[in-house]
Amino acid sequence: MTKPDSPLRPFVTTLVPYDLGPGPVGVHRGLPSATLSITLPEADPVEIGWLAHPASRRHHRAAVAGLHLDPARIRQSGCTRGVYLALSPLGAAALLGVPASALAGNVADLADVAPALADLPERLAACPTWPRRRALVERSLLAGLARHGEPGNAPELRAMLAALSRTPRVHEAAQLLGCSRRHLSGRVRTQLGVTAKEYQRLVRFASARSRLAAAGTARSALADVAAASGFADQAHLSREWRAMAGCTPTGWLRSEGSEVRGSEA
Repeated sequence: MTKPDSPLRPFVTTLVPYDLGPGPVGVHRGLPSATLSITLPEADPVEIGWLAHPASRRHHRAAVAGLHLDPARIRQSGCTRGVYLALSPLGAAALLGVPASALAGNVADLADVAPALADLPERLAACPTWPRRRALVERSLLAGLARHGEPGNAPELRAMLAALSRTPRVHEAAQLLGCSRRHLSGRVRTQLGVTAKEYQRLVRFASARSRLAAAGTARSALADVAAASGFADQAHLSREWRAMAGCTPTGWLRSEGSEVRGSEA
């Protein structure tokens, strides 16, 4: 995580080292989230594609993934370590210079999205320790923030996303904001590339993911996780999990093992 007083704090929710596991090939299931992600492999390129569409798999020296509602397959041969970042939807414009909507449903090369960061993987490879890698990434993002800055509509969008995160239905969020559902839905779709309802699904799913990682594989915990995350019941949680993760909640916990306590997908 970024330092409490860092200017990056509103835009970077996660900044951690990752390791996809022992052996010559590391494979990880990338789950939907309410954040965008940047994957910076330490050495070898990372292969990312949608789990249900093998033809979508591409190798990236560094990858940026927009908001998505389908599971991804992340595969890294050779060195399976790197740096993982999660950005808030506002972080895309403020740090990379592109709106979140331009990246929705896609995985792109970091060099194509933010040319100023094209050499970041090579610079990271020359850093021998995690503190130095972290400091390099933070300096690079701060330089991006200085170039682009927070967009003028950021307060409005931040309020909309906060309202959607606090309510189970879009019309309830619109009531909190004092606007029409149509206005809220249109603004969110334009800025994020997903609908307001889809963003609420992502928020619930991300909440369930964190709670499941903490609760473990006990089936008795699933009902509690469902209720605490805003699902109607355990069956609702299970249906959403199959749709957005491509597996059951317990199946994900078993396959990912200790990785579920690490970086977001």
